[in-house]
This record gives sequence, C-alpha cells and structure tokens, in this order.
Amino acid sequence: MQEDDISGHIWREAAARRSPLAHDAQALGELIEHDHDPAEISYYEEFADPDAQALDDAQRSYAGQYLRRLRRLQDRSKHAGTDRD
Repeated sequence: MQEDDISGHIWREAAARRSPLAHDAQALGELIEHDHDPAEISYYEEFADPDAQALDDAQRSYAGQYLRRLRRLQDRSKHAGTDRD
C-alpha cells in the first residue's frame, strides 16, 4: 500500500469529525432571530446554501469512508498475521 500524504490524512480526519453545515446554519438562524447582526446573516446565507451543504456532506462522507477502509485494512493485516501461525 502506498504511503499516505500527511496533509490529506489531516484533512480527512478533520472532515470526518466536523458537524454538518446544516447544523451550523440552524444555530446561526436561531442567533439572527434574536439580533440581526449583518455578519451572522452573511454566515447564515453561506452555510444555508444547498450547494455548500451538498459539498460538505460529500466531503464528510468521503472522509468517513476512507477512514473506515483504513481501519478494515488494518484489521485484515492484523488478522492475516495471526492466521499464519
């Protein structure tokens, strides 16, 4: 197996752990109901964008799938080493 680029590994770890943009948009939506801060409204518009949410969902899904694959490969290699005895 080819060695992984450390920056890619760091990105996948972070992407798999972050919360969905939809949750952040919901929290910002609740904030702007109380005070109409222009910065918060701008952030809400960016986070509530369906294209941005779809991209975020796809990135988190890819990262999660990749990390699950790595765990399965590690488990297989661990078990393959014990089966040879």
